[in-house]
Amino acid sequence: MQIQGDFDVKLTPQTSADSPPWGRQRIEKTFHGPLAGSSIGEMLAVRTEVKGSAGYVALEQVSATLEGRKGTFFLQHSGLMDQGTPTLTVSVVPDSATGELKGLKGTMTIQIEGGKHFYGFSYSLP
Repeated sequence: MQIQGDFDVKLTPQTSADSPPWGRQRIEKTFHGPLAGSSIGEMLAVRTEVKGSAGYVALEQVSATLEGRKGTFFLQHSGLMDQGTPTLTVSVVPDSATGELKGLKGTMTIQIEGGKHFYGFSYSLP
């Protein structure tokens, strides 16, 4: 199955024992569309001395209804920016889903256009 929708995101910087280039943020999202619900998570990021180069990893727990099925699952993010060229992988953590989403597998894409966030979610359920 493939679905699309939009989401609102709030990033809140967190204190870090390490100074820049390290960064840590709390993630709070609200999903709209066929995936409707919210998530909370944590992100770690680092910027390099080269403008446009950085990396981040994040984990977030999604509590939502996915096309009428309720449950929770975790997403794992791995993002790189190579001199302005982004790559991003967002995957459902295997065996992390609960409730009516148990057995969920999938990957998510994220697009930002005009300051608005959009998701594409390719998934399968048993």
